Amino acid sequence: MNSNIKIATNQLKKGSFVVLYDGDKREGEADLIFHANFATPTKIMKLRKDAGGLICLATNQQIANMIGLPFFTDLLNKFKEIRINRTAYGDKPAFSLPINHRNVYTGITDNDRSLTIKKFAKVVSENDGIKKDFKKNFYAPGHVFLLIGRSLNERRGHTELSLELAKLAKLPAAMVLCEMLGKGKALSKKKAMEYAKKHNFIFLEGKEI
Repeated sequence: MNSNIKIATNQLKKGSFVVLYDGDKREGEADLIFHANFATPTKIMKLRKDAGGLICLATNQQIANMIGLPFFTDLLNKFKEIRINRTAYGDKPAFSLPINHRNVYTGITDNDRSLTIKKFAKVVSENDGIKKDFKKNFYAPGHVFLLIGRSLNERRGHTELSLELAKLAKLPAAMVLCEMLGKGKALSKKKAMEYAKKHNFIFLEGKEI
């Protein structure tokens, strides 16, 4: 484990953010990420204001299978009128269902989304009754998009890379991700690095993982 990985895993265990860049030959994007155990309204607001992309919650295939979560593209296969494509860079999308916790109001506020995320992390942390707890406490459609990570051999996106960091940090498979946007397009790698340095967050590249 290199020094940057150690710093990143330590920051995640303390509830801090990591700036994760996938790679020049993939999306060429940086995501602002943190572990779902530490979700708060303040952190969700920071993702909205500092990152600006879609706030997502990633888990692995093992948890998804235990709950019975599908890939969204598998659901869309039933609708012949909808065209289903791989991404522009060739990957299968990681999207599953968008969810809300049953105790939210609209689901979109910082308070509501942090509640949904933190409650999902709690479900993931439990070994027994995951499917029952999920069915009882969450509903769809909601305002937190779930992502299902594949193996790093199949896909090396922010979803998989962030879940690998959680695994290395010995944290449950529940990571919060949000793309960092610039003016009209993704925030440049240089500006993402500058942001990380300014806020004392580690900047990590996918190739390091």
